Amino acid sequence: MRTNKFDVACTSCKTMVRTGEGLLVGPHGGWKTYCVNCTPQPPARGDHVGWHQIPLATLDFETTGVDPHTDRVISYALIDDQGVEYVGLVNPGIPIPPASAVVHGISDDDVANAPTPDIAIAQLVALVDDLVDRGVGLVVFNASYDLTMLRAEASRHGIAQPAWDRLLVVDPLVIDWGIEHGRLGPRKLTDVSAYYRVVIDNAHDATCDAVAARDVAYEMGFRHATVAAHSLAELQDRQREWFAERVADWNRYAVTKGWSLDDPTGWPLGINQD
Repeated sequence: MRTNKFDVACTSCKTMVRTGEGLLVGPHGGWKTYCVNCTPQPPARGDHVGWHQIPLATLDFETTGVDPHTDRVISYALIDDQGVEYVGLVNPGIPIPPASAVVHGISDDDVANAPTPDIAIAQLVALVDDLVDRGVGLVVFNASYDLTMLRAEASRHGIAQPAWDRLLVVDPLVIDWGIEHGRLGPRKLTDVSAYYRVVIDNAHDATCDAVAARDVAYEMGFRHATVAAHSLAELQDRQREWFAERVADWNRYAVTKGWSLDDPTGWPLGINQD
């Protein structure tokens, strides 16, 4: 969560908020400061029916870096719809950059005796294929990263790809955009979890992040009837639209900075670079 770096009046009630005691909220270049009492809150839970009432699986990776095409999986957690946990470390076959190790706390020594990617990725692909066959939704926060990473790893090790076109994905990052349209600013898993009062015991641990992502998805369904009203199949189309809107908004900002632009069609998978 982002806090104010100097004393400033609360945007809502105008009470003076001391440095570090308020919450910064807003889109790129449009930060607003709120005091604790005025911090934006989600709506209350409803009693409507929807996909949030059915068991969902969830997936998260910790990796060597931020490029899903070239970086490698070093830790994974896939928890299926029955609550069975498939978790572990992976020896990526390349050094783990120190900057990445600082984030997730996993070092080369930690993965030295871990399974090689061909074993771990093959298991994950088989589990995803099972979800596809059974029509079970898979929660993945920022799916365009994790699923593109999984596809790249499978390709790298000669593993047959899952039936990606039939996978039902629930991406809380994208759904958050569909609900808020960026009014609350850039949102990481920790930000969205805090907003929906979901506790993450150990952020950047694959299991903890996977559990938190699924809990956030459920809260979104319980608190937003219009989102929950879609079937999982219909939700795929809505998420593609929301992702494209989110990328378009980001690209408008990126142009002003001279940065490279993102692909608005890259959900739930980015462009295949094979």
